[in-house]
Amino acid sequence: MTERLYYYHDDVQLEARVLACTAQEDGSYAVQLDATLFHPQGGGQPSDSGTIAGVEVLRVAAQGDQLMHYLAQPLPCGPVTLAIDGEQRQLHARWHSAGHLIGWLGENQGWQPVKAHHWPGEGRITFAPGAQTTELEQGYLQQRLTELIAADLPRRQQEQQGMRQVGFGELPAYGCGGTHVRSLAEIGKVQITAVKMKKGQLIVQYQLG
Repeated sequence: MTERLYYYHDDVQLEARVLACTAQEDGSYAVQLDATLFHPQGGGQPSDSGTIAGVEVLRVAAQGDQLMHYLAQPLPCGPVTLAIDGEQRQLHARWHSAGHLIGWLGENQGWQPVKAHHWPGEGRITFAPGAQTTELEQGYLQQRLTELIAADLPRRQQEQQGMRQVGFGELPAYGCGGTHVRSLAEIGKVQITAVKMKKGQLIVQYQLG
């Protein structure tokens, strides 16, 4: 199992050990570490970028309990320095955290989040109707979202039944493996760009300022 160091702190550089390095058919090398700072692609979020021992990481993907880091060059087993792109990490955390808030606001109106896409420039949350729903208006979402971000609630994290849960201030915590801002003001300006029904589901689209 790869220990996911980004679950516990926001460091952008740490030490780890290469456990294995395997050549791939596409010419890349799959590197397995004992622990990693790199968030893999998944959960509606892109993977982190950066370097391992100075070698660029092409992509990161989950394979069961392991995270595989794909590089253009092989690495020997042993200690290495991990360095992620901190600016990109913060951007992804802002998009992801904004999506959490939109999901919570939808739940308050009886809608159940079923899918989320937090990629920069492509933010959207898809909801299914619950037993009792209230119309989710764009103006309401925009106002409440702006108020929550201005309140600058701090991130909080907890473990429940072995699952990592993340929330902000007094808001509910959700099981999530993604990265998040330290407090809501870091998200910055968010614009709700569309609220529309499609095939019985409600889709909320958003952009960061």
